[in-house]
Amino acid sequence: MPQSFVYDVQPARVIFGHGTRARLPDEADRLGLSRLLVLSTSEQATLATDMQTQLGERAAGAFDGALMHTPVEVTGRALDVVRALDIDGVVSVGGGSTTGLGKAIALRTDLPQIVLPTTYAGSEMTPLLGETQDGLKTTRRSPKVLPEVVIYDVDLTLSLPAKMSATSAFNAMAHAVEALYAPDANPITSLMAEEGIRAIVDALPRVMHAGDDAGARSDLLYGAWLCACCLGATTMGLHHKLCHTLGGLFDLPHAQMHAIVLPYALKYNAMAIPEALTRLKRAMATDDPVLALHELVRRSDIPQALAGIGMPRDGVLRAVDQIMANPYRNPRVVERESLIRLIERAWSGGSA
Repeated sequence: MPQSFVYDVQPARVIFGHGTRARLPDEADRLGLSRLLVLSTSEQATLATDMQTQLGERAAGAFDGALMHTPVEVTGRALDVVRALDIDGVVSVGGGSTTGLGKAIALRTDLPQIVLPTTYAGSEMTPLLGETQDGLKTTRRSPKVLPEVVIYDVDLTLSLPAKMSATSAFNAMAHAVEALYAPDANPITSLMAEEGIRAIVDALPRVMHAGDDAGARSDLLYGAWLCACCLGATTMGLHHKLCHTLGGLFDLPHAQMHAIVLPYALKYNAMAIPEALTRLKRAMATDDPVLALHELVRRSDIPQALAGIGMPRDGVLRAVDQIMANPYRNPRVVERESLIRLIERAWSGGSA
């Protein structure tokens, strides 16, 4: 029988399938929104324009300045547009950068959000927001940032390049791995985490082989959704603290960083998480999840070292100082010398 536990169900509405972006106008009407601001990165401005066209008169404007790690100065510029156009809701189309901007706006205005993800990052299913200012990334949890509606359209992921698909999928999988050993884990999140990891490990090689395989894309998006639900319901540990710190300090590409760091963080905690390891072995069909993660990174053509994505060698101690000053809860005590060795191995790409 399960032990006593608490499980907070996040009150988001999820629409999943092929061609579901066509539901966007109906969802705007259901929420009573008539002056929507469509958010995107500059690279996805064309897709944002398509969403404006689909919304018709409900779209009051667009802002295509979303950036990685959600810099507060970008949020400030977007808020100027929100006020100038008398916006009553936002539509975020894209990956974690765009979703983060929508959540940052919602935190400050309480405006409703509709999110159409084009990657597997998962931020859309969480009440979490990470923002960067002056090289420091801080994370907060608030129900105000949880989107009201998430429209998962598998078709929006079909054009995502294979390498970006892989790094984004690792980003999603990291959420579930940490949920398996979170201090507030429960039987429901553990079930979702195990199934999410299984789906991603099964689907990712198929996507890498044939990016236009709609069935593989659907399975991958399904797994990423489950992993995101885990992140929204549990607290984060060392892996996410590492990624938040390194990303804020050195502006490293978020998803690639998750892929590189994940095996090292798992290895660090392995001796303290026997039940989580059992679930990981089952989900990944392996006796060595750490080695399997390293191999999946290699097969997915992802850089295997932090040095390869721009982290400076002399940044190790800066990162350690920041992590030790404000550590996240973790199943194994985070010790300074052990942490230095972990980051040095991740920097060089050595074995975990």
